[in-house]
Amino acid sequence: MNETFDAVATVVASLIDAMPEPVLVIDRSVRLVAANQSARAMFPLMKLKAPLASTLRAVDLHDAIARVFATGEAEDLSWRDRVPVERLFQVHVAAFYSDEARFVALHLHDATESRRLEQARVDFVANASHELRTPLASLLGFIETLQGPARGDAAARERFLSIMLEQARRMARLVDDLLSLSRIEQSLHVQPRASVDLASIARHVRDALTPMAEENRIRLELETRETIVRGDRDELLRVAENLVENAIKYSAPEVNQPERRVWVEVGAREGMGFLSVRDEGPGIAPENIPRLTERFYRVDVGQSRAKGGTGLGLALVKHILARHRGRLNIQASPGRGAVFTACVPLEAK
Repeated sequence: MNETFDAVATVVASLIDAMPEPVLVIDRSVRLVAANQSARAMFPLMKLKAPLASTLRAVDLHDAIARVFATGEAEDLSWRDRVPVERLFQVHVAAFYSDEARFVALHLHDATESRRLEQARVDFVANASHELRTPLASLLGFIETLQGPARGDAAARERFLSIMLEQARRMARLVDDLLSLSRIEQSLHVQPRASVDLASIARHVRDALTPMAEENRIRLELETRETIVRGDRDELLRVAENLVENAIKYSAPEVNQPERRVWVEVGAREGMGFLSVRDEGPGIAPENIPRLTERFYRVDVGQSRAKGGTGLGLALVKHILARHRGRLNIQASPGRGAVFTACVPLEAK
C-alpha cells in the first residue's frame, strides 16, 4: 500500500505542480497524497500521509469529500477559513482513479478579494443612492411647497430657494466626485509621466484657499522647496486642494477660541516628493484612521454634510496617489490635530 501511495503521490504531484491555484489530492482514508506548490504555501503545516482533518477543519468540506467518494460525482462548495486570517474559498471536489486506488482532488479558488470587491460595489451603489436621495427629496419637497402653500409667500420663497441652491450644489459636488473617481479608476494602470513641481501646486492652493481660511479663522503657513515629481498636474492639484480644504474645514476654531494654523510643507526624501498638511484640529481616533479613505466613510456624518463634504474626497486622494504609484500617510490622535502626507515618486534624473 505504501508503495502504491508513494507512486501515485509522485506522479500526481508532478502534474498538479503545473497548476497555479492550490490543489490537494487525498485517498480513501482522507489522507493527503499530494499538494502542489500553491497549496503548500497556503497551508505550510500540511504534511503528506497525514489526515486532512489535521490541517483543514471544515465539516462541510469533509462531508462533500465523503459524498464524492461514495458517488463519484463532483461537487462545488464554498468554504470560509478563519485562521490565520479570514478567507473565502470556492472548492471543486472531484474523484479520479488509478489502477489500484481511488482518489479525490480538491481545487481551491481564493474568492476573498472578488467577494470583497463585489460587496464594495454593492455598498458603493447603496451609499451613492442614499447620498443623492437626501438632497433630491429635499428639493422635491421645497418645490411642492412653493407650488402650493408658499406660492405667494415672498419671504418663504427666498428662504427655500437658498436651501434648494445649497442642496443642488451638494448633488453637483457629489456627481462631480463620482465622475472623477470613475475616470481615475479607469486609468489606474497608466502612470502619469509629466514633470510637475509640487511647490508650485502648494502655492496655487494657498492662494486659492486663503479666503476660505480667513473666513474660518485659519492662518495658512507654507514651507516649500522645488520638488519635481512625475505626475498629472490637475490630479495632484486635486490632492492638495482636498487635503488643505479638509484641514481648514475640520480644524476651524469655535467662536470663543483663538485663531488656528494649518501648515503646508513640500519637500523630498527617500526618492519621493511629499506634500504634508498639518492642522491644529480635534484629531482623529486611531480606530477611524484605516477607514478614512473608504468611499462615503465619515467620522462625523452630520458635521461632514454640514461642511459640504461628499464623503469621497480622501477616496479620490487615495486613488490619484495609487495611479501615481504614491501613497497617503495619516498621523493623528484625539486632541492633537492630524497630519496628512501625500507622497509621489520624484522625477528620474
